[in-house]
Amino acid sequence: MPVTTAASEPSTERVPGRVWTVRLTGHADRTATVSCTTAACRMPPRSKDLAGLKAFAAQHAAAHARVATVHANAWCHCGSAQCAAHPDTPAHCAGGVALVLQHDPVVGRVWTLQEVCQACAPLIPNARILARAVQPSGVSRRRDGQGPAPQLPAPARAGIPGGFSSPTAQPAEGEARPSRRPRRTSRAARPAQRRGQGR
Repeated sequence: MPVTTAASEPSTERVPGRVWTVRLTGHADRTATVSCTTAACRMPPRSKDLAGLKAFAAQHAAAHARVATVHANAWCHCGSAQCAAHPDTPAHCAGGVALVLQHDPVVGRVWTLQEVCQACAPLIPNARILARAVQPSGVSRRRDGQGPAPQLPAPARAGIPGGFSSPTAQPAEGEARPSRRPRRTSRAARPAQRRGQGR
């Protein structure tokens, strides 16, 4: 039975540690597909471009990592799965929460992001820590207001998860930003037009 962090904080409800899995699956006709455990994510079509799909899968996992805000009150996902990620190295879940990316470069077909405790994180093979939960300031604020105030900067990207991975969505987002710039140049052009009218 996993021991979780911040057990002395009765006012803070524990939430399940999240996990995202991006998988590259090969087929008999030498094509492959990319899948994600997040149903809202849009994947590219089945293709024979294995290198392109592999690059997409890695970028997709990285995008999930950028958007995710580590929950300081999350249960260790590894511990909730009886530490199956490191069965030969027993551990008692303890410490703060970290977001880790597990990817075996030799196999190179699965990218797993998960919220785990600091005791499990270094024991998971082929995993690296990408982010840690804000704990010192977050603990005191949760006791006072019971809200994850340190995690508020994340909503700036909250609208992205459904389509950030889509090859068609990326150019659309890129085009939306430059459309604001011509407005600035058109303002600068207005005085020149007025001068022409005065003449």
